[in-house]
Amino acid sequence: MGFAEELFMNLVEVISAGFMIFGGSLPYIPQYLKMRQENSSEGFSLKVCLVLLTANILRIAFWFGKFYETPLLIQSVVMILTMLFMLEVCVKLRKEQTLTSNRRKSFTDFNVGDFWNWTTFSDYLQCVISMVAVISLLTYIFVENTAYIETIGTLSLCTESTLALPQLFKNFSSGSTQGMSVKMVMLWFLGDSFKTLYFIIRSAPLQFLMCGSIQTLVDLMIFYQVLTYSDHKP
Repeated sequence: MGFAEELFMNLVEVISAGFMIFGGSLPYIPQYLKMRQENSSEGFSLKVCLVLLTANILRIAFWFGKFYETPLLIQSVVMILTMLFMLEVCVKLRKEQTLTSNRRKSFTDFNVGDFWNWTTFSDYLQCVISMVAVISLLTYIFVENTAYIETIGTLSLCTESTLALPQLFKNFSSGSTQGMSVKMVMLWFLGDSFKTLYFIIRSAPLQFLMCGSIQTLVDLMIFYQVLTYSDHKP
């Protein structure tokens, strides 16, 4: 291979790695802008953040027992930070629209009915920290246990594959896609398609390929909702 060809291949590899790291977070830029424009987070499902936080915390734990490519590890860290940012914005907007007389919902109340529907961002942060603590402890104890490592790897990818399902169900229950950014879903679809192809080319573990395929399918189902719910406004 000549110098020019080697340089080109290295450049493609760097760009691909960069897209893998930051590409998953890009769809949330248009959703953030839409929420700011409308001063409302009602059209975005907070459970999307729950799914991605859970999946990426598990994926990082999986790395300690079964190394995979570094860009995928960094992607998980970037995604966790992105979801925490989205949570903070959503909670702030929701508090601005909620009457102060409403009952405060707290993580430390341990009320199952209020789960992931708390009043302040600090409650969500406490939940995430608790999740990290439990998974870290279990991984420290069972890191040499192949069954445990394979299980959390599979759970991570299975959880991530349901990323768009909360949004799909939210749209279905309200009969509307109002407040949801179509650009976000479009970027979901492009990212998931690219990711699935990347997994195939790089011979990533089967769990990764299954995750990408399911995500792409759900993205297409949300596009169908956009087309069928006539009250949607771009």
